[in-house]
Amino acid sequence: MDADAEPVVLINVFKVLPEKQDELLEMLAAMTRAQVGLPGFVSATLHRGLNGKTVANHAVWRSVEDWKAMTRDAGVAAAMRPIMAIATFEPNLYEAGEVID
Repeated sequence: MDADAEPVVLINVFKVLPEKQDELLEMLAAMTRAQVGLPGFVSATLHRGLNGKTVANHAVWRSVEDWKAMTRDAGVAAAMRPIMAIATFEPNLYEAGEVID
């Protein structure tokens, strides 16, 4: 891996029925904790949508390749099955941008 490579940012927005938002957050938290040991995982933050219908996952991975490897992990696939039963999602990868404080 290129030591100078920039990390990749995943922003994944999940849509869910309001009565399932808490359940979705719990499942996403469990799945994300399991990813902590995977190669290339840097960090993740889950965000509860104030509208009650969305949850956003902001995760940082060392590289696109590490993120792709995570998507093929059997444990992650198993954890995603119940999530996909209650929510739709749209993952997008981004380059790290400017931090404005």
